[in-house]
Amino acid sequence: MNSKNWVDDLLGGMTAMLVALPSSIAFGVLAYSTLGPAYASMGAMAGLLGAAAMGLVTPLIGRTAGLIAAPCAPAAAVLTAMMVELSAGHDGVPGLAPDAILPLVALAALIAALLQVAYGLLRGGSLIKFIPYPVVTGYLSGVGVIIALAQLPKVLGLPSGTHLWQGLLDPGHWRMESLVVGITTIVMMIIAPRITQRIPAAIMGLAGGLAAYFLLAQFNSAMLQLDGNGMVIGKMQASGSFMDSVSSRASSLMDIRLKDISHVFVYAMTLSVLLSIDTLKTCVGLDALTRNRHNSNRELIGQGIGNLVSFFSGGMPGAGTMGPTLVNISSGGYTYRSGILEGVFVVLAVLFLSPMIAWVPISTLAGILLVIAYRMFDKHMFALLRFKESRTDFAVIAAVILTAVSVDLIAAAGAGIALTIMLFIRDQISSTVIRNKLSLTQTSSKTRRQEDERAALDQFGEEAIYCELQGHLFFGTTDQLFTHLEQDLRQRRFILLDLRRVQSMDYTAAQLFKRMNTQLAENNGRLLFSGMPSALNEQRNFELYLRQLGIVNETNGVLIFDTLDSALEWMEEQILDAHGFTDRQDETVSLEDTKMFHEFGQESIDRLRACGREFSLKAGEKLFSRGDGGDELFIVLSGSVAFYLPLERGKRHHLDTAGPGSVMGEVVFLDQTVRAADAVAKTDCRLFGLSRARFDEALHDRPDIRASAYASLALIIGERLRQTGKQLQALEER
Repeated sequence: MNSKNWVDDLLGGMTAMLVALPSSIAFGVLAYSTLGPAYASMGAMAGLLGAAAMGLVTPLIGRTAGLIAAPCAPAAAVLTAMMVELSAGHDGVPGLAPDAILPLVALAALIAALLQVAYGLLRGGSLIKFIPYPVVTGYLSGVGVIIALAQLPKVLGLPSGTHLWQGLLDPGHWRMESLVVGITTIVMMIIAPRITQRIPAAIMGLAGGLAAYFLLAQFNSAMLQLDGNGMVIGKMQASGSFMDSVSSRASSLMDIRLKDISHVFVYAMTLSVLLSIDTLKTCVGLDALTRNRHNSNRELIGQGIGNLVSFFSGGMPGAGTMGPTLVNISSGGYTYRSGILEGVFVVLAVLFLSPMIAWVPISTLAGILLVIAYRMFDKHMFALLRFKESRTDFAVIAAVILTAVSVDLIAAAGAGIALTIMLFIRDQISSTVIRNKLSLTQTSSKTRRQEDERAALDQFGEEAIYCELQGHLFFGTTDQLFTHLEQDLRQRRFILLDLRRVQSMDYTAAQLFKRMNTQLAENNGRLLFSGMPSALNEQRNFELYLRQLGIVNETNGVLIFDTLDSALEWMEEQILDAHGFTDRQDETVSLEDTKMFHEFGQESIDRLRACGREFSLKAGEKLFSRGDGGDELFIVLSGSVAFYLPLERGKRHHLDTAGPGSVMGEVVFLDQTVRAADAVAKTDCRLFGLSRARFDEALHDRPDIRASAYASLALIIGERLRQTGKQLQALEER
């Protein structure tokens, strides 16, 4: 590794520390000062220790290049809400004292860290990213609003116990020194990028707030006293050595009771999910900048272990944070080492800068948090109101924010996910599950039919329809499906449902199919399925599910076909059989009865028969293979021949089936190239083969017969192209 990379990592880690340090202190103060102003310094130290622990450990394990982990807004918001609830009590139970709350806060952080490690080990990194975006952005915006509401009193310097709205309406409660310091901090953070890009905005804001504070202190000597000064953080003294802190936290684990876990588990789970989302969201943005790809599961394990070390050191939990990460990258810190170096610089700050940090004004930290809260709030959500299609997303975001502010963060998460599920069900109900519906006059199987059979299917094809379904078949969509097919159930004999694009099926849908089959049976009909995704996985084994319910069986239940073509062919055979076209598969035609030669005289037929050959094939025997050369045209005299296109791994695609009287190989007969498909006898069959070379040689003196033969071939090819065009039109309209 060359020295330039180390220098870049060193510079990136140092500048990232300058951003992470004030925000970590601010988040710690935000959470812990909920217990009272006296706990602000404890919160500042918890923020610093958390940043140090995560900085040293998380990059070493997660290995996401350039990522900086530190205490963050979601952690501060969840811990603040938890402390408020435990302090207030509920259901007649009195609130807990601060000394009783702090161990529960530490326990919540411990459980959240262990859950994050579990998410990574169980490969849940990809699943967490599937939480709906409106819920995530609404939640984070709600956190931003909560932080802003909590910091406004500190910027205004309102007396303890004064309600925010009361304080806002009565300027007499404002403390001008706090207001000036807070506003100065906010202004400096906003204009900092215009002044210089080298110094992070948080540092500029912190410097501006400190300068304003000490300038005002020249007119108020009480502000220069550290003891009893409620405007600053105050002395930060960690109790004992680092090893004492670790030993104390480890011994506290022995005192954990099941009751304690039940008190904090919901908060711990919420914290673990939010920190994981925040981390992975930052990683996704980081990938775009560095053109790398993070390992979600490994990063979750790294974040969990980092938060675990933070717990043992007495620090605050956190996540991969966007602000310090962007500063790290822009300063050249493109490897995981820059994250570790950031942690080293935080440790040095804890060791040597604690006396200076004690003088940081509370209103300065509040100002920094107000700017962070503003940036967390999704201002683009209001653009969703411009379009009808996106207003429901706005409603979800707004509902999550309002629930977060008026109730709590846990209720907000539940409300957001519940609304998303309801909207998903609504969208499924409003979108049709029938992708396409065609009768047998509009589509057909790949079996070639004689003219009278084709005419009969054109006349009676409305007796059967083919429906291509899509989406989810469940209680919300089955009524829609029945409504669309209700008239068909009264008028048709056969309904074929193709399920290739169906994602799920529930018991309500299964019972609807049973009802549909019973109704069709009253018209001497049947319900058919094709495209069953039985082999995909156990969750979509529709055939097994329906057989277990007794809905699918060969006697009187729903019929299942492996392919759409075989189902269409079965319905055609049933319709033809009902209208007098029986026993066609055993039919034998003579050469003069085929469509190609039915206008030829006996002399022409005799000459054609003399230059051709008749032969037989057993079922399954191959007539020719794709790529074979030849010039021979074949006419099926009895039985049937199927054409297949060979695919990879031994698979094949069914193209066509030729029955008695059908002509095959006419293109090769004309251009004398190679076969385009495999031809296999579907049943025992008899064929007539006519070689182009022998045809030209034997009939060189009869151009009239040759011309008639070519004219017949042209008509056959033209009819086949029209039929293909009809099928392509049906496919295009799906």
